[in-house]
Amino acid sequence: VTRQYVALAHRPWSGAATRNVEAPIGRDPRNRLRMAVVEGGKAATTTFDCLQACDRGCWVRATLHTGRTHQIRVHMAHIGHPLVADELYGGALSAGLRRQALHAYRLAFTHPVTGAALAFEAPLPADLGAALALWGLRYNGRQWLTSHAP
Repeated sequence: VTRQYVALAHRPWSGAATRNVEAPIGRDPRNRLRMAVVEGGKAATTTFDCLQACDRGCWVRATLHTGRTHQIRVHMAHIGHPLVADELYGGALSAGLRRQALHAYRLAFTHPVTGAALAFEAPLPADLGAALALWGLRYNGRQWLTSHAP
């Protein structure tokens, strides 16, 4: 199963355009309502691709290799890029968003019986598209994401 998301995060991206984060996730010992990168947590791996950046933040694609609770939110905060409007993990309300700036846009897997490759994609919600525009970033759908695929 391949799960891919797009997210709008605080702070401009720096360094390599692709970053693999391998950091264990478990309950935050200071706040049991959150998850955190913790020693002894369950293995978690996420690949982040910076699609665009501006002075306010970055537009990223996240590919999950494991499926931990809040994995993308925790890993992005861990590398210094909390998601816009994700107040639980250090993000602030911005760009007109009142919800986490995270969107599951693609799920792909091999059919267990037929072996056929299946992929399902969801269009970008209007509020997230508007947030991108406010920050001067652009999104023109599936073609843009696949042309910028790793």
